[in-house]
Amino acid sequence: MNLKIAVLAGDGIGPEISKQGVGVMAAVCRKFGHDVTFNEAICGADAIDKVGNPFPEETFKVCSDADAVLFSAVGDPRFDNDPTAKVRPEQGLLAMRKKLGLFANIRPVQTFKCLLHKSPLRPELVDGADFICIRELTGGMYFGEKYQDNEKAYDTNMYTRPEVERILKVAFEYAMKRRRHLTVVDKANVLASSRLWRKIAQEMALDYPQVAVDYMYVDNAAMRMIQEPRFFDVMVTENTFGDILTDEGSCISGSMGLLPSASTGSGTPVFEPIHGSWPQAKGLNIANPLAQILSVAMLFEHFDLIAEGKLIREAVNASLDANIRTPDIQIEGGEKYGTNEVGQWIVDYISKR
Repeated sequence: MNLKIAVLAGDGIGPEISKQGVGVMAAVCRKFGHDVTFNEAICGADAIDKVGNPFPEETFKVCSDADAVLFSAVGDPRFDNDPTAKVRPEQGLLAMRKKLGLFANIRPVQTFKCLLHKSPLRPELVDGADFICIRELTGGMYFGEKYQDNEKAYDTNMYTRPEVERILKVAFEYAMKRRRHLTVVDKANVLASSRLWRKIAQEMALDYPQVAVDYMYVDNAAMRMIQEPRFFDVMVTENTFGDILTDEGSCISGSMGLLPSASTGSGTPVFEPIHGSWPQAKGLNIANPLAQILSVAMLFEHFDLIAEGKLIREAVNASLDANIRTPDIQIEGGEKYGTNEVGQWIVDYISKR
């Protein structure tokens, strides 16, 4: 298979983990006889510094021409600490999702046996947790009408029926491929937009009689994720709620550095770790590359290259079992491995299989 991949390393630790993801993808392609071309493009604070735009037109073109985008992270404290900034790195991420038509964010949450002790939750609560959060990406408050002055500000949380129907269709279809249990998360007791979500979900549920559907307010869902994470199979929700809940899900696995994601829709799909740019760790060779590497596994699986994705997951599990880990997940007294060393170990493992 010929694959053309756009590589958007971004800011902070992005370039470091991006290098590991590219290395693993290249190793898998060599192993399975695929041809792969990597085309790099700028985004985020890096792009603002260079061209004044966090998602410039040239980057959009590189992404549009690719089969998939391997994205890392954007964000910089210079912008976080300046509420008057008119252009922000994160606007590049939102623009990428909007311009590529990526309305569905797929975030698997799972545990690793050897890392149960790293979760802040009790091992007996998280052991066996395995669910998918499906977040709507291009609607809601992040994209609705906005206003701000010195006395007043608002963000409009608007959704249309077609936007809700298409993301719910993704969720129902994922549930059909898994344990056939779907949880629709909303705030229908307060928000009109949530009541529309619930109404449409109830209508669509009639087309999927094999799927058990339950409805949960977002505050209850946040609590239930901590109290009983094994309850969930597929969870679907709107943009803002999804942003919060999926980050909360990282507590279950024990580190945000372990969770990959995919963003899909009408344009080029994007595969990325769920964590941010962690600028404080930039250049220190301590960032965990596993979420980026597992995003590569999701990329292969998206193209039905199942054996390729399986080999990456096998290599990641082997690295964890061998305690080849970055400091955030290393056992007490374990040898120190950096971003580069973990990535290279996984590449070597794949090459030798």
